[in-house]
Amino acid sequence: MSASLILNDPTLLQTNAFIDGVFTAAPNGKTFAVRNPANGEIIAEVADCGADDIARAIDAADTARHSWAATTAKERSAILRKWNDLCLENIDDLAAILTAEMGKPLAEAKGEILYGTSFIDWFAEEARRVTGDVLESPFPDKKFIVLKQPIGVFGAITPWNFPSSMITRKAGAALAAGCTMVVKPAEQTSMSTIRIAELAIEAGIPDGVLNVVPGFGETAGAAIGLHPDVDCVAFTGSTEVGRHFLRYSADSNLKEVLLECGGKSPVIVMADADDLDAAAIGICEGIFWNGGQNCSANSRLIVQRSVADELLERIAERS
Repeated sequence: MSASLILNDPTLLQTNAFIDGVFTAAPNGKTFAVRNPANGEIIAEVADCGADDIARAIDAADTARHSWAATTAKERSAILRKWNDLCLENIDDLAAILTAEMGKPLAEAKGEILYGTSFIDWFAEEARRVTGDVLESPFPDKKFIVLKQPIGVFGAITPWNFPSSMITRKAGAALAAGCTMVVKPAEQTSMSTIRIAELAIEAGIPDGVLNVVPGFGETAGAAIGLHPDVDCVAFTGSTEVGRHFLRYSADSNLKEVLLECGGKSPVIVMADADDLDAAAIGICEGIFWNGGQNCSANSRLIVQRSVADELLERIAERS
């Protein structure tokens, strides 16, 4: 571990894959370097896993899915609540790891941890509210009953710009619903995801329910998308890569695909805007927050002509 990454408990930093409740190196011993983007320093060497490792993780998730789905909503809710508490207890170390490998300021890293735990908190409660429906039927002697059940093995590929909150947003929903998971984090920020998953196991998530396999998109990511035992996959990243996951689904088992890809986020300022200073501040914060690396970064500015020059001057003053 890098000497510049100081943790309250250095033993908590993990660099291996987490499969079926066990930290394991890539079988071939391959690793890749995770660097601090601020100075290029190597923080750690992380297991470089491939298709075989993904297959083992999927097998573990497939085996665990029946028992996890059989737990009550109350039980899953209690475990998620404990996970939330453990993340908050370890916020300093989680933020330090996040800052070291992603590069955002420590204050923003702590903000992301809090943002991420809000998803766990939310889904801990929503787990109790997964209910079915009884629908009217066109036949007088019949009723339609709708039961909501876990989809099965859920694959997740998370991005580097918000590595902690994107894993909790995906995993919180999947685990609350009774699904098991295999996660491939962005190679730049794998350790943030591994540590949060480790806290989930400490909270009581059974072995095999949550697996984290670091690696690269062309190998580990594609293996998740193509595996026939993955029932749904969620990807956050570029539109170009999102298209690959649609193809993977078509080439395998027509698994459900949830994509959060690149988009356009317009800001619209009309002539009757009361406070152009506030608009300028909001525009600058929107585009430059997180170094501009966020899904909702302002990429288009649409301004009514009569206030355009004045607004642009105020934006220039703050840029």
